[in-house]
Amino acid sequence: MARKEKSEYIIQAVDHALDLLEQFQGDIDELGVTELSKRLKLHKNNVFRLLATLESRNYIEQNKVTENYRLGLKTLELGQTFIKQMGLLRQSRPVLETLVKECNETTYVAILKDAHIVYLDVVETDLTVRVVPRVGSRLPAYCTAAGKIQLAFMTDEELDNYLPTKELKRYTANTITDRDEFKAHLATIADLGYAIDNEEMDDGVCCVAAPIRDYTRRIIGAVSISGPSMRFSRERMENELIPLVKRAGEDISTKLGFHKQ
Repeated sequence: MARKEKSEYIIQAVDHALDLLEQFQGDIDELGVTELSKRLKLHKNNVFRLLATLESRNYIEQNKVTENYRLGLKTLELGQTFIKQMGLLRQSRPVLETLVKECNETTYVAILKDAHIVYLDVVETDLTVRVVPRVGSRLPAYCTAAGKIQLAFMTDEELDNYLPTKELKRYTANTITDRDEFKAHLATIADLGYAIDNEEMDDGVCCVAAPIRDYTRRIIGAVSISGPSMRFSRERMENELIPLVKRAGEDISTKLGFHKQ
């Protein structure tokens, strides 16, 4: 018996449902039953049944004001799952390796978890004097470059949840402990597009970091370069390390589907 072509197994109702979902692209965020019927060349009753089915599973939702339909949260969840499966780590690893070759300093990828930074991956320098790898470590976000670059783009309400107290714990003489001063510091970071940890977590250790964004333009992590302060002069950071880390952040973001407007 000859094997059937895959096209022979296609279920028409499922095919129509996917066609319906694919109508919500570009600037189109809402569509009514009549417009969908025209686009899909289906009777309104069939379109309504498709919408009801998709709405029951949260792939479609109805705007109660306009009575039009738009994509539901389940579609976002699927998209986020796809991005995770693509893998922040898988996409960032070659960028980290290239970054180390260019500056010969230790590089990290980190995410924000609660009020802390969690380092997910590291590529080390081969220099004898270097920062101890911190993969899996949780450090306070407010005194790390990777943490500050992510906090800098939060709303005031989100930031208040991350900074519940007026005074922040001091780790070194350079740690910013005043809440208002820190908020002003974050505003500057947001304008610059990068953050510096100037021995704010550990004496003798400096870092520079840039944001990583996904296809929704949301910041989902940070890439950083870390090393002993004796090698992180202001001149070197401005002329070499900051441009490198910003480019690395952009490269990883592009791999995750981010596009500049």
